[in-house]
Amino acid sequence: MDHLQLLDIVRRPLSPDKRLEGILDTEDAKYPEKLAIIVASPTPLLSGMAGALLTRISSQVRNSGISPDVTGNLTQDADRRTTKNTGSGLTTRAGDGGLRYCEGKRATLMIAVEVGLSQSYVSLRQAISWSVVALGCRLGLAMSIQEESRGAPPTRYYASLEETNAVLEEAEDDLYQQLIQHQYGPLEWDGETWFGKIRRVVLETYRPQDEDCPLDTLLEPSQSFIIVQDGEYVGHSISPNLREVVIGDCIPSYLLTEQHCQATPLNFFQREWFENKLQGLMVETALLRLQEKIEVR
Repeated sequence: MDHLQLLDIVRRPLSPDKRLEGILDTEDAKYPEKLAIIVASPTPLLSGMAGALLTRISSQVRNSGISPDVTGNLTQDADRRTTKNTGSGLTTRAGDGGLRYCEGKRATLMIAVEVGLSQSYVSLRQAISWSVVALGCRLGLAMSIQEESRGAPPTRYYASLEETNAVLEEAEDDLYQQLIQHQYGPLEWDGETWFGKIRRVVLETYRPQDEDCPLDTLLEPSQSFIIVQDGEYVGHSISPNLREVVIGDCIPSYLLTEQHCQATPLNFFQREWFENKLQGLMVETALLRLQEKIEVR
Protein backbone atom coordinates (compact mmCIF):
# COMPACT_ATOMS: atom_id res chain seq x y z
CA MET A 1 0.00 0.00 0.00
CA ASP A 2 1.32 3.44 -0.95
CA HIS A 3 1.85 5.59 2.13
CA LEU A 4 0.13 8.52 0.45
CA GLN A 5 -3.14 6.64 0.88
CA LEU A 6 -2.88 6.96 4.62
CA LEU A 7 -4.40 9.86 6.50
CA ASP A 8 -4.31 8.42 9.98
CA ILE A 9 -2.18 5.61 11.28
CA VAL A 10 -3.00 4.40 14.77
CA ARG A 11 -1.05 1.72 16.52
CA ARG A 12 -3.10 0.33 19.38
CA PRO A 13 -0.98 0.24 22.60
CA LEU A 14 -1.30 -3.31 23.88
CA SER A 15 2.16 -3.89 25.24
CA PRO A 16 4.24 -1.57 27.41
CA ASP A 17 7.31 -3.00 25.66
CA LYS A 18 6.49 -1.73 22.19
CA ARG A 19 4.24 1.29 22.03
CA LEU A 20 4.29 2.89 18.60
CA GLU A 21 2.07 5.75 17.51
CA GLY A 22 2.15 7.88 14.42
CA ILE A 23 0.09 10.14 12.20
CA LEU A 24 0.66 10.66 8.51
CA ASP A 25 -1.27 13.46 6.80
CA THR A 26 -1.60 14.04 3.08
CA GLU A 27 -3.40 16.60 0.98
CA ASP A 28 -2.66 14.87 -2.29
CA ALA A 29 -5.85 14.97 -4.38
CA LYS A 30 -4.90 11.69 -6.01
CA TYR A 31 -5.58 9.88 -2.72
CA PRO A 32 -8.85 11.22 -1.26
CA GLU A 33 -9.50 8.17 0.93
CA LYS A 34 -9.07 8.21 4.67
CA LEU A 35 -7.62 5.01 6.03
CA ALA A 36 -7.00 4.25 9.69
CA ILE A 37 -4.87 1.23 10.50
CA ILE A 38 -4.95 -0.12 14.03
CA VAL A 39 -2.43 -2.83 14.81
CA ALA A 40 -0.49 -4.07 17.82
CA SER A 41 2.93 -5.46 18.54
CA PRO A 42 2.45 -9.16 19.28
CA THR A 43 3.84 -10.66 22.49
CA PRO A 44 3.73 -14.25 23.76
CA LEU A 45 1.19 -13.28 26.40
CA LEU A 46 -1.26 -11.62 24.00
CA SER A 47 -1.22 -14.12 21.15
CA GLY A 48 -0.78 -17.11 23.47
CA MET A 49 -3.72 -16.34 25.74
CA ALA A 50 -6.02 -15.47 22.83
CA GLY A 51 -5.13 -18.75 21.13
CA ALA A 52 -5.55 -20.70 24.37
CA LEU A 53 -9.07 -19.36 24.93
CA LEU A 54 -10.13 -20.26 21.40
CA THR A 55 -8.52 -23.71 21.59
CA ARG A 56 -10.35 -24.48 24.84
CA ILE A 57 -13.68 -23.42 23.37
CA SER A 58 -13.26 -25.32 20.10
CA SER A 59 -12.12 -28.40 22.04
CA GLN A 60 -15.34 -28.30 24.06
CA VAL A 61 -17.34 -28.13 20.83
CA ARG A 62 -15.48 -31.06 19.29
CA ASN A 63 -16.05 -33.16 22.43
CA SER A 64 -19.76 -32.33 22.62
CA GLY A 65 -20.93 -35.34 20.63
CA ILE A 66 -21.75 -33.37 17.51
CA SER A 67 -20.69 -35.05 14.27
CA PRO A 68 -17.08 -34.36 13.25
CA ASP A 69 -18.48 -33.46 9.83
CA VAL A 70 -19.94 -30.39 11.52
CA THR A 71 -17.33 -29.54 14.16
CA GLY A 72 -14.46 -30.15 11.74
CA ASN A 73 -15.33 -26.90 9.98
CA LEU A 74 -14.21 -24.77 12.93
CA THR A 75 -10.94 -22.94 12.32
CA GLN A 76 -8.84 -20.51 14.35
CA ASP A 77 -6.86 -17.53 13.17
CA ALA A 78 -4.61 -14.98 14.83
CA ASP A 79 -3.52 -11.42 14.02
CA ARG A 80 -5.92 -11.27 11.09
CA ARG A 81 -6.48 -7.83 9.58
CA THR A 82 -9.93 -6.71 8.52
CA THR A 83 -11.02 -3.50 6.83
CA LYS A 84 -14.39 -1.73 6.95
CA ASN A 85 -15.71 1.64 5.83
CA THR A 86 -16.96 3.34 8.99
CA GLY A 87 -18.50 6.30 7.15
CA SER A 88 -15.56 8.63 7.69
CA GLY A 89 -13.08 6.41 5.85
CA LEU A 90 -11.59 2.94 5.90
CA THR A 91 -10.46 1.36 9.17
CA THR A 92 -8.24 -1.70 9.36
CA ARG A 93 -7.77 -3.58 12.61
CA ALA A 94 -5.66 -6.61 13.46
CA GLY A 95 -7.52 -8.82 15.94
CA ASP A 96 -5.79 -11.07 18.47
CA GLY A 97 -7.75 -14.17 17.53
CA GLY A 98 -10.95 -15.49 16.02
CA LEU A 99 -12.98 -18.68 15.73
CA ARG A 100 -14.55 -19.11 12.31
CA TYR A 101 -17.00 -21.59 10.85
CA CYS A 102 -16.20 -22.59 7.28
CA GLU A 103 -18.85 -23.57 4.73
CA GLY A 104 -17.38 -24.08 1.31
CA LYS A 105 -15.40 -20.96 0.42
CA ARG A 106 -17.07 -18.80 3.07
CA ALA A 107 -15.66 -18.47 6.60
CA THR A 108 -17.95 -16.78 9.14
CA LEU A 109 -16.47 -15.15 12.23
CA MET A 110 -18.27 -16.66 15.24
CA ILE A 111 -16.14 -15.66 18.25
CA ALA A 112 -13.51 -12.92 18.49
CA VAL A 113 -10.93 -12.59 21.27
CA GLU A 114 -8.90 -9.57 22.35
CA VAL A 115 -6.26 -9.67 25.09
CA GLY A 116 -4.70 -6.52 26.50
CA LEU A 117 -1.54 -6.26 28.59
CA SER A 118 -1.54 -2.99 30.54
CA GLN A 119 -3.82 -1.62 27.85
CA SER A 120 -6.42 1.03 28.62
CA TYR A 121 -9.88 -0.38 29.27
CA VAL A 122 -11.48 1.90 26.69
CA SER A 123 -9.12 0.86 23.88
CA LEU A 124 -9.67 -2.83 24.69
CA ARG A 125 -13.43 -2.29 24.52
CA GLN A 126 -13.00 -0.47 21.23
CA ALA A 127 -11.07 -3.42 19.82
CA ILE A 128 -13.62 -6.07 20.82
CA SER A 129 -16.57 -3.82 19.91
CA TRP A 130 -15.13 -3.58 16.40
CA SER A 131 -15.26 -7.37 16.02
CA VAL A 132 -18.79 -7.62 17.40
CA VAL A 133 -20.35 -4.63 15.65
CA ALA A 134 -18.35 -4.05 12.46
CA LEU A 135 -17.46 -7.69 11.73
CA GLY A 136 -20.70 -9.15 13.06
CA CYS A 137 -19.41 -12.01 15.21
CA ARG A 138 -21.78 -13.67 17.66
CA LEU A 139 -19.61 -13.32 20.75
CA GLY A 140 -16.64 -11.25 21.79
CA LEU A 141 -14.27 -12.17 24.63
CA ALA A 142 -11.94 -9.55 26.08
CA MET A 143 -9.28 -10.28 28.70
CA SER A 144 -7.59 -7.33 30.40
CA ILE A 145 -4.29 -8.10 32.16
CA GLN A 146 -2.84 -5.27 34.22
CA GLU A 147 0.86 -5.58 35.09
CA GLU A 148 2.63 -3.44 37.67
CA SER A 149 5.32 -1.10 36.43
CA ARG A 150 8.71 -2.81 36.26
CA GLY A 151 11.12 -0.15 35.07
CA ALA A 152 13.48 -0.30 32.09
CA PRO A 153 16.42 -2.70 32.49
CA PRO A 154 19.69 -1.69 30.80
CA THR A 155 21.18 -3.48 27.81
CA ARG A 156 23.40 -6.48 28.63
CA TYR A 157 26.46 -7.42 26.63
CA TYR A 158 27.89 -10.91 26.16
CA ALA A 159 30.93 -12.16 24.33
CA SER A 160 29.31 -14.92 22.27
CA LEU A 161 26.05 -16.53 21.22
CA GLU A 162 26.91 -19.56 23.33
CA GLU A 163 27.23 -17.40 26.42
CA THR A 164 23.93 -15.69 25.60
CA ASN A 165 22.10 -19.00 25.23
CA ALA A 166 23.51 -20.24 28.53
CA VAL A 167 22.29 -17.07 30.25
CA LEU A 168 18.80 -17.48 28.80
CA GLU A 169 18.61 -21.11 29.89
CA GLU A 170 19.65 -20.18 33.42
CA ALA A 171 17.14 -17.34 33.51
CA GLU A 172 14.32 -19.57 32.23
CA ASP A 173 14.89 -22.18 34.94
CA ASP A 174 15.03 -19.51 37.62
CA LEU A 175 11.86 -17.75 36.42
CA TYR A 176 9.85 -20.96 36.40
CA GLN A 177 11.10 -21.72 39.90
CA GLN A 178 9.87 -18.34 41.11
CA LEU A 179 6.32 -19.18 40.07
CA ILE A 180 6.13 -21.62 42.98
CA GLN A 181 6.18 -18.70 45.41
CA HIS A 182 4.88 -15.92 43.17
CA GLN A 183 2.17 -17.37 40.92
CA TYR A 184 1.32 -13.95 39.52
CA GLY A 185 4.74 -12.36 39.67
CA PRO A 186 6.87 -10.42 39.93
CA LEU A 187 9.47 -12.41 37.99
CA GLU A 188 13.00 -11.16 38.63
CA TRP A 189 16.43 -12.19 37.46
CA ASP A 190 19.90 -10.76 38.02
CA GLY A 191 18.62 -7.73 39.88
CA GLU A 192 15.95 -6.70 37.36
CA THR A 193 12.21 -7.30 37.07
CA TRP A 194 11.30 -8.90 33.74
CA PHE A 195 7.62 -9.35 34.42
CA GLY A 196 5.81 -7.21 36.96
CA LYS A 197 3.28 -8.44 39.48
CA ILE A 198 -0.16 -8.90 37.95
CA ARG A 199 -2.50 -6.45 39.64
CA ARG A 200 -5.71 -7.45 37.93
CA VAL A 201 -7.14 -9.80 35.31
CA VAL A 202 -10.69 -9.28 34.05
CA LEU A 203 -12.52 -11.45 31.51
CA GLU A 204 -15.59 -10.00 29.79
CA THR A 205 -18.14 -11.07 27.19
CA TYR A 206 -19.65 -8.83 24.51
CA ARG A 207 -22.63 -9.31 22.23
CA PRO A 208 -24.42 -7.30 19.53
CA GLN A 209 -26.97 -4.92 21.02
CA ASP A 210 -28.59 -3.37 17.94
CA GLU A 211 -28.05 -4.45 14.36
CA ASP A 212 -28.45 -0.85 13.20
CA CYS A 213 -25.91 0.71 15.59
CA PRO A 214 -22.93 2.61 14.08
CA LEU A 215 -19.84 0.58 13.28
CA ASP A 216 -17.76 2.54 15.80
CA THR A 217 -20.17 1.85 18.69
CA LEU A 218 -18.47 1.24 22.04
CA LEU A 219 -20.25 -1.74 23.60
CA GLU A 220 -20.81 -2.47 27.27
CA PRO A 221 -19.91 -6.00 28.47
CA SER A 222 -22.74 -8.46 28.98
CA GLN A 223 -20.72 -10.31 31.64
CA SER A 224 -17.64 -9.21 33.59
CA PHE A 225 -15.50 -11.37 35.88
CA ILE A 226 -12.50 -10.41 38.00
CA ILE A 227 -10.11 -13.38 37.94
CA VAL A 228 -7.03 -11.94 39.63
CA GLN A 229 -6.82 -9.06 42.09
CA ASP A 230 -3.54 -7.79 43.61
CA GLY A 231 -1.65 -10.94 42.66
CA GLU A 232 -4.25 -13.36 44.07
CA TYR A 233 -6.75 -15.59 42.30
CA VAL A 234 -10.27 -14.41 43.17
CA GLY A 235 -12.32 -16.07 40.44
CA HIS A 236 -13.67 -18.90 42.59
CA SER A 237 -17.31 -18.27 41.64
CA ILE A 238 -16.81 -17.90 37.89
CA SER A 239 -19.14 -20.09 35.85
CA PRO A 240 -17.18 -22.44 33.53
CA ASN A 241 -19.09 -21.06 30.53
CA LEU A 242 -19.07 -17.46 31.85
CA ARG A 243 -22.86 -17.79 32.24
CA GLU A 244 -23.43 -17.52 28.53
CA VAL A 245 -20.93 -19.16 26.14
CA VAL A 246 -22.85 -21.89 24.29
CA ILE A 247 -22.55 -24.17 21.27
CA GLY A 248 -24.69 -21.78 19.26
CA ASP A 249 -21.89 -19.23 19.49
CA CYS A 250 -19.65 -21.52 17.45
CA ILE A 251 -21.92 -23.37 15.01
CA PRO A 252 -24.75 -22.04 12.83
CA SER A 253 -28.12 -22.92 14.38
CA TYR A 254 -29.49 -24.74 11.33
CA LEU A 255 -26.73 -27.34 11.69
CA LEU A 256 -27.67 -28.22 15.28
CA THR A 257 -30.15 -30.92 16.23
CA GLU A 258 -32.49 -30.91 19.22
CA GLN A 259 -29.99 -33.14 21.02
CA HIS A 260 -27.30 -30.51 20.59
CA CYS A 261 -29.29 -27.32 20.90
CA GLN A 262 -27.86 -23.84 20.64
CA ALA A 263 -28.09 -23.28 24.40
CA THR A 264 -25.79 -26.17 25.37
CA PRO A 265 -23.11 -24.56 27.61
CA LEU A 266 -19.42 -24.76 26.73
CA ASN A 267 -17.63 -25.17 30.06
CA PHE A 268 -14.19 -24.09 28.95
CA PHE A 269 -12.93 -21.96 31.85
CA GLN A 270 -11.13 -23.72 34.71
CA ARG A 271 -8.69 -22.31 37.24
CA GLU A 272 -5.94 -24.90 36.73
CA TRP A 273 -5.98 -24.44 32.96
CA PHE A 274 -5.98 -20.64 33.29
CA GLU A 275 -3.10 -20.49 35.77
CA ASN A 276 -0.94 -22.99 33.89
CA LYS A 277 -1.40 -21.14 30.62
CA LEU A 278 -0.99 -17.64 32.04
CA GLN A 279 2.10 -18.45 34.10
CA GLY A 280 3.83 -20.16 31.19
CA LEU A 281 3.16 -17.11 29.02
CA MET A 282 4.44 -14.80 31.76
CA VAL A 283 7.79 -16.60 31.63
CA GLU A 284 7.86 -16.52 27.83
CA THR A 285 7.18 -12.79 27.87
CA ALA A 286 9.85 -12.19 30.53
CA LEU A 287 12.41 -14.13 28.48
CA LEU A 288 11.53 -12.17 25.35
CA ARG A 289 12.07 -8.92 27.25
CA LEU A 290 15.44 -10.20 28.44
CA GLN A 291 16.42 -11.24 24.92
CA GLU A 292 15.57 -7.79 23.63
CA LYS A 293 18.05 -6.30 26.13
CA ILE A 294 20.94 -8.58 25.11
CA GLU A 295 23.62 -7.75 22.58
CA VAL A 296 26.54 -9.95 21.51
CA ARG A 297 29.81 -8.09 21.04
